[in-house]
Amino acid sequence: MEVNSLGAMYLNNTQMGGGLIDREQNSVNGAADFAETLKRTAASQAAEASPVPKSHIAVIDREDKLYEQCVELEIFMVKTLISSMRSTIQKSGFIDEGFAGKIYEDMLYDEYARDFAKNAGFGMAEMAYLELTGQRGKTVIR
Repeated sequence: MEVNSLGAMYLNNTQMGGGLIDREQNSVNGAADFAETLKRTAASQAAEASPVPKSHIAVIDREDKLYEQCVELEIFMVKTLISSMRSTIQKSGFIDEGFAGKIYEDMLYDEYARDFAKNAGFGMAEMAYLELTGQRGKTVIR
């Protein structure tokens, strides 16, 4: 048997995806059922993806003093991050950097940090609260 005839036979009949490819018809055996197979697979995976059990859901009391302190910790960490990033920028000297200018800049970064912590959804306050209340590993539902 010639090598060329083996190659031609291999190209005409190859095993792909569980179906035999017929080069003359350009189809895969069982390809008509592909849409139905895809629907069944999606339905079975949706059934397997069950909601989180109630025992794994974290309880966060946003009125608790501990949670408020965790939020303040998050604000402090974000402010430290912003201040350290700002210290890498070279000052131009256009604005006078006196005592009042430094106080204004510090207050501005305080407000930036509060705004970022409130709107960005970092989640550090929730993680700290869960750790301190003994709920480590539970899921936070937003």
